[in-house]
Amino acid sequence: MLAELGGKGGQVCQHARDGKIRCPLIVRPNSEDVVTGNLFGTLQAINPRWWLPELLNTGLEIESNHPRRFRQQIYRRLRIELWQKQRFPKKLVPWAEGITEVDVKIDWENPPTTVYIEMKYGSKLSSTTTNNSGDQGYPSDQLIRNARIGLHRCGWYHENELFNQQPRDFVLLLLAPSVGNPLVNRYRERETLLSSIPHHEQLKDLPKLPFIGELSYGHLMRILESRSSVMSPTERQLVKTLREYVEFKVSKLGEANGQGN
Repeated sequence: MLAELGGKGGQVCQHARDGKIRCPLIVRPNSEDVVTGNLFGTLQAINPRWWLPELLNTGLEIESNHPRRFRQQIYRRLRIELWQKQRFPKKLVPWAEGITEVDVKIDWENPPTTVYIEMKYGSKLSSTTTNNSGDQGYPSDQLIRNARIGLHRCGWYHENELFNQQPRDFVLLLLAPSVGNPLVNRYRERETLLSSIPHHEQLKDLPKLPFIGELSYGHLMRILESRSSVMSPTERQLVKTLREYVEFKVSKLGEANGQGN
């Protein structure tokens, strides 16, 4: 983060900046991985009670005057993991699907819940994925691929199980500089979602709807700042630095905002 904010991490030569040579010191200005690491590296240092439930409720468009799906609580065995590689069973899709890298995976156990976050910065959601151009009659974008992977990993598919296990709750969010991606609204509809998944008849059911949503970097910062009064001085300083970083990154985007429409 400091390397990007005002060049505090030092400078690299112009040849590296122009991409003419590879340099391990350069921070690529359009790198989604760098943004992901800085955002969630900071969030890991802030009590999740102050941001996690509101992040989920906001992303799923659950208004404050409606029953909140996710409440403020102490999260048992909370884990925030970045860039987790997941594989979808070959038997459940009519093409050879490669490994999927989930940008952010959040798990806790009271109740058993898994959240996938697809991060976007300067690029849009890919309309096709490895080995699937959409010619099999099913959409092949990144969002539906993450939905399939998450449903399978959380136990929503019928498998040859020795014991009937209860599926984990599952949420999939798109986090981008701005909101309004048409794929999010499309897959929030039950029938549209099911028709987009090969062998959907093998699903036990679906998580509580809606379980797909989106939010912007601005949403995230407003959530953090709205809870600053209950944070420790260290947490408030982290939020302040993160605000400076987010504003800096958004100012560099121009028209490329990762929205996808």
